Amino acid sequence: MPNDCISYQNSGYFSPLMNDYLNQNSKLQSLYNRFPSLENFEKQIIEKQNNFRHDNRNTLVAVLQKQYSGLEISHLTQQNIESLKVENTFTITTGHQLNLFSGPLYFLYKIISTINLTNELKVKYPAYNFVPIYWMATEDHDFEEINYFNFKGKKFRWNKDSSGPVGRLSTEGLADFFEIFEQELGSSTNAEKLKTLFKEAYLNHNNLADATRYLANQLFGNQGLMIIDADDTGLKHQFIPYIKEELLQQTAHKNVIATTEKLTEYNIQVNPREINLFYIEDNLRERIIYQDGKYLVNNTKLEFSQQEILNLLESNPEKFSPNVIMRPLYQEVILPNLCYIGGGGEIAYWLELKSFFDAVKVSFPILLVRNSVLLATEKQIKKADRLNLSWNDLFSKQNDLINEKTKVLSEFDIDLTLLKTQLQKQFSILNEITTKTDPSFAGAVKAQEIKQLKGLDKLEKRLLKAEKIKLKDTLSRITDLQNELFPNQGLQERQANFSEFYLEAGDHLISKLTEKLQPLEQRFDIIEL
Repeated sequence: MPNDCISYQNSGYFSPLMNDYLNQNSKLQSLYNRFPSLENFEKQIIEKQNNFRHDNRNTLVAVLQKQYSGLEISHLTQQNIESLKVENTFTITTGHQLNLFSGPLYFLYKIISTINLTNELKVKYPAYNFVPIYWMATEDHDFEEINYFNFKGKKFRWNKDSSGPVGRLSTEGLADFFEIFEQELGSSTNAEKLKTLFKEAYLNHNNLADATRYLANQLFGNQGLMIIDADDTGLKHQFIPYIKEELLQQTAHKNVIATTEKLTEYNIQVNPREINLFYIEDNLRERIIYQDGKYLVNNTKLEFSQQEILNLLESNPEKFSPNVIMRPLYQEVILPNLCYIGGGGEIAYWLELKSFFDAVKVSFPILLVRNSVLLATEKQIKKADRLNLSWNDLFSKQNDLINEKTKVLSEFDIDLTLLKTQLQKQFSILNEITTKTDPSFAGAVKAQEIKQLKGLDKLEKRLLKAEKIKLKDTLSRITDLQNELFPNQGLQERQANFSEFYLEAGDHLISKLTEKLQPLEQRFDIIEL
């Protein structure tokens, strides 16, 4: 079978909104700045160059140098940090939660998409520098979303109480977790590498942000990946004017609500709040609410007058944390960014934000759907060939796949559509006769038509069921293969952790992905390991 790709639109795993975006449907064009193509980056570069303050570069470099201090980094990483000082350097950014040991596989795909796009842009626009950025979602507070990963069908969960921003969370307790995980890894060379990587990341660093930075740097530092923790006073200081406007004018709410009204035919990804900010401390991240002339911190006794909260903003901007609506704006204010790379759900909520960006006069980035990948072994590909399965077959829903393959493998035609069509034609003739004789027969003729069509439907279902029993062994091999490639009948990239594949492929895993993924092609790649 062909070992290449399937389009996102044909995969069955992308929402109608994402399919329309990828198809550049005209009704969505007002919701984004430029569609991702190499040619469109030229105008994006010029726009961002004109709208980004040089002072922000100096702050960004100082923060990165501080965050990388004590970490062994590659020459390319150091070069990328220094290049951010100059006005011809721009970033390509992806973001991800601080999932334990990277979480699902698509963590790799996001970052490799970002790295590969910077390389493509450098070839196309050699006068500029392009730096790949991984934005760590250190200010999120939903620990239950990130405290586990799946390995060979088993869920490994870190049981710990948590409140406040996850980046500040202590890694205490992960030594006990590691004792359980290392038993599952075995003692191969690649297993020992994974054990060392986990220990050095999580047992030798005090908080989740530092541990994740170490992990990402070990995996991608040689490719120049820049890892940023935006939970920083210096970076928040640059965002003060936008936080102030949010507190006083609620600009985000007004504009995003207007945009969502244009998206009523789709499932809206996020809804804005009146104030899209949190108040944070080490063990606290709660919404800021405006009520009766006061600013309240939800689920606490904290409250501020307008002047008090503005004074706090000037003195301690790090106490203000953007939510999902404001975070993209924060990113684009502090980074000389051209493009954001994310999954379908992320791009969907970014599409709600352009009018908000326009209102506060910040350049809206190009939005690129990250690469998606299905990893398959040579054995699995050969098995699919023997079963005469295409990738379109394997991507289909399991019930549809089994029904279709039963019809294909059956010795006779189970599909009774032809008989149903012939029956309807016969009844059409009867209906004509009734109009020429006694019209009162029309109801009886229609009732008989419905009854016989239902009879054929029941017969078709019984035939299908009987053939499934007869073809049980072959159908079982088909479902077993699909379950291997699509665990829990979902996307592999959302279920499995990279360690499961690294155990077999080692460093070849990342090098093969880097070689194969082409971010601007926007396709679901099938890659043999």
